[in-house]
Amino acid sequence: PQTRISPTLPAAPPPPSRRRPPYLTLHHHPRPRRPSVRTRRGIAVAVPAPFVRGVWPTRREVPPAATMCGILAVLGVGDVSLAKRSRIIELSRRLRHRGPDWSGIHSFEDCYLAHQRLAIVDPTSGDQPLYNEDKTVVVTVNGEIYNHEELKAKLKSHQFQTGSDCEVIAHLYEEYGEEFVDMLDGMFSFVLLDTRDKSFIAARDAIGICPLYMGWGLDGSVWFSSEMKALSDDCERFISFPPGHLYSSKAGGLRRWYNPPWFSESIPSTPYDPVLIRESFEKAVIKRLMTDVPFGVLLSGGLDSSLVASVVSRHLAEAKVARQWGNQLHTFCIGLKGSPDLKAAKEVADYLGTVHHELHFTVQEGIDALEEVIYHIETYDVTTIRASTPMFLMSRKIKSLGVKMVLSGEGSDEIFGGYLYFHKAPNKKELHEETCRKIKALHLYDCLRANKATSAWGLEARVPFLDKSFINVAMDLDPECKMIRRDLGRIEKWVLRNAFDDEEKPYLPKHILYRQKEQFSDGVGYSWIDGLKDHANAHVSDSMMTNASFVYPDNTPTTKEAYYYRTVFEKFYPKNAARLTVPGGPSVACSTAKAVEWDTAWSKLLDPSGRAALGVHDAAYKEKAPASVDPAVDDVSCSPAHDVKRLKTAVSAAAV
Repeated sequence: PQTRISPTLPAAPPPPSRRRPPYLTLHHHPRPRRPSVRTRRGIAVAVPAPFVRGVWPTRREVPPAATMCGILAVLGVGDVSLAKRSRIIELSRRLRHRGPDWSGIHSFEDCYLAHQRLAIVDPTSGDQPLYNEDKTVVVTVNGEIYNHEELKAKLKSHQFQTGSDCEVIAHLYEEYGEEFVDMLDGMFSFVLLDTRDKSFIAARDAIGICPLYMGWGLDGSVWFSSEMKALSDDCERFISFPPGHLYSSKAGGLRRWYNPPWFSESIPSTPYDPVLIRESFEKAVIKRLMTDVPFGVLLSGGLDSSLVASVVSRHLAEAKVARQWGNQLHTFCIGLKGSPDLKAAKEVADYLGTVHHELHFTVQEGIDALEEVIYHIETYDVTTIRASTPMFLMSRKIKSLGVKMVLSGEGSDEIFGGYLYFHKAPNKKELHEETCRKIKALHLYDCLRANKATSAWGLEARVPFLDKSFINVAMDLDPECKMIRRDLGRIEKWVLRNAFDDEEKPYLPKHILYRQKEQFSDGVGYSWIDGLKDHANAHVSDSMMTNASFVYPDNTPTTKEAYYYRTVFEKFYPKNAARLTVPGGPSVACSTAKAVEWDTAWSKLLDPSGRAALGVHDAAYKEKAPASVDPAVDDVSCSPAHDVKRLKTAVSAAAV
């Protein structure tokens, strides 16, 4: 189905009905009295009314829709009055979009742990906060622990009260103390309170997939929140909690618990093994099929999301979720009409046989949603806002279909050097160090976007490329194999493409497998970015840019588009601490500032779009900037697009 999206907020929905929805047939036949049954590959599937348009097979009633969990913890407050408790509940409500299924709060003397719950695993009994047996250990968690069953097997002397995958955290703390965090395989941010001595710890997952902020109040209190909006008004100072770190009240500070070999940025030497890459990634995808609710895959038609969809489609039938919701995979894509992603995504969906949902938006609809987007994603970074807006709009429509969890392809470009600027990496040492820098900064960019743009509308986004084990395998490779070598027919991410280039059982069509990298903000339609620049040019004057360094001395915006986003951000988050949570520095095609030095021509075109990769992108900016592009940024020359025909398969990369 093709659907237009309205960016305005909907009215509050009525309370969900407890009645089982009536079953309707998918065929064009009169409605039967009994549930309709559709046969697909010999499997009988009943289809309920809410998913007729989405063709979602189900065997049980869908729980109320939910979104990514929101946590708020305030510890050591100076005021323990009822008014303070009410204030904390009020602030926790600012996170309700992350978890409207249920709200919970636990108070102990001057400590409060509040939670807005997402029900993905054990929707009926996993309400939070969670406890140990005697409730002396309390934990509020945002995330998913994929190895919870394995961990529970190690805790045979403990009694679990719920089926929640996150309850294991309280019991691990009892058994191992503060040193258990590295045992967790998943995405998470949590705060744990030990009421026996009033000590507490807070931790964030290895890469920072789940957001977490830490703040300090004037009364000496320590705050933790999934999003900045819940603590920015009441904290004197706050920061983005660093990924892979743990805060201990006993130790009085932060320490890094995640210490993989690649973190030191030393050059590895393990030979390339395509089978190991493929098997490691398939394991990462399969473990993320742990869900008790309907799910789908975000499919842009690029390499990364297409591989996720392909692996899911191969293994869905054997997963537990297929017994509950059927084995028909749903995929979702958004773009301007005629955009590169829409065309490629439909081809992949047809190849894999998924139920594909193609969603359209207009440039004006995206512009109308900008303020909401910036409020939810809490950044003024240009490339993040460009990509978050279509993802924000798509997430709203996905939620309306009853889907609560999606898999996405974030992280691959950082791990394998997939951005187009990596074509200019001078040697393997520079390439490897840049991939390390990119992974370490993911929590400020793509992880932030994928989490907050989806959670704003009731979705949990899971990212198999950022699996801890898979990252270790991929980052242990000799970076020479990641180098882009035109003389050998190797384009960006060749090691990943080659690993899934199976002649006997193809994962994807050849031209999709070797499609040129297209950043999401470009792939939804090139006129999207051009339209944003036009909009900014109309609202930001030359005199405003002249005085930008005085108005915004920190991270001074250098383009009118950046200036416009900054003004919107400061309207919602005016404190200096909020400004400092957003990274800055020059960038070309999503590079770090260090990588800009790889090509002297790039200093003239500091734009995060992939089209700024001069001489690389097949639709790179031309010598004469189009009228819709800000000439102050984009009036540079570029060489013709590179030839990527010299692949080992002799198949041309698609210049879609």
